Amino acid sequence: MLGSKDEIRISQAIVHIMDPGLGMPVLSDAILDPGPDLADFLKAHIYRIDTSDDVKNCSFLEDSQIFPLVEEWDSEKFVEISQKIAGQLYTIMSQNIDIPGADLLAVEYMVEKHRYLALLKMNYKTSYTHLTNSDPWGNNNDIIQQKAILPGETQKLSEAALIDLDAPQYVRLVEKKYEVNGVKTNYFSKLFLKCSGALSSKSKLSIVSKAVADVQKKYFNESEQFEVQMETKSILNREFTEQGGFQVPEVVDKIFKDHPDMKEEVQEKLEKYHLNEAAVEPQNPATTRKYMTQRLLTDTGIELKIPMEEYNNKDRIEFITNSDGTISLLIKNIGSIESR
Repeated sequence: MLGSKDEIRISQAIVHIMDPGLGMPVLSDAILDPGPDLADFLKAHIYRIDTSDDVKNCSFLEDSQIFPLVEEWDSEKFVEISQKIAGQLYTIMSQNIDIPGADLLAVEYMVEKHRYLALLKMNYKTSYTHLTNSDPWGNNNDIIQQKAILPGETQKLSEAALIDLDAPQYVRLVEKKYEVNGVKTNYFSKLFLKCSGALSSKSKLSIVSKAVADVQKKYFNESEQFEVQMETKSILNREFTEQGGFQVPEVVDKIFKDHPDMKEEVQEKLEKYHLNEAAVEPQNPATTRKYMTQRLLTDTGIELKIPMEEYNNKDRIEFITNSDGTISLLIKNIGSIESR
């Protein structure tokens, strides 16, 4: 994974217009001039994808039509190869109306001595800008709608791929499902690139968290759920803080150490996704940020945000279950309070 976007050196880039409404792709015959601003724009998107926990690690399948184009990469044929790749994508887009129009940016870049190819599908966004018309009586300023605005540097791309040209059988990608023949489909991997691979780190974490929560909701009442869910979040935070991730069987053992039947049920759920023996190792701090705090909302409308280190310190926070079933929260040893 990249340490910073400054490690990226752009070699060459090209943009192809992939608007199904035009009836044909508008393929460029010339590479872009990657000046400082455009280079920063490309680097920002490549870095965001490379460090995202939405990334899937995949391998090209035998019937992939993209793999032969990158297997024997020739930088001198960059324009021609990028046009062929764009043509493959446009054919799929034109046959499926729900796939949004976009510009396809193909970018050859270097990290240290490794060559990479980025395929960045930049779906169009609608926005507004001003337009000035001048006539003998003066200027007439207007607001017009533009329907082909590209995502900014800080926006996530829905579909993109990073290919190591020195090991081209492997591809790292992000994607989003769109309707194909009436079925929500990951068309970017299944139809365009034709590759398959493991779930992303974020998907793994989401599936494990949901499986655990579903079983806890099934077996615990509301007041008990509150306690076990807080403890589960604390366990996961400890794993992320100390280990940088977790082994699924080990963390399930810790969460359900006193409930073997619940543990078995969670394992059955995870087995369907082949995750019962998996590792979850998020790389992006944003993925695990929500596990750093306990965020609570009472039935009386009080919202609480407790840093996990404070929650784990019994000299600071104490939850008390009252005889009538209600819960009291005791916050101890406060030096000062501010109103915000």
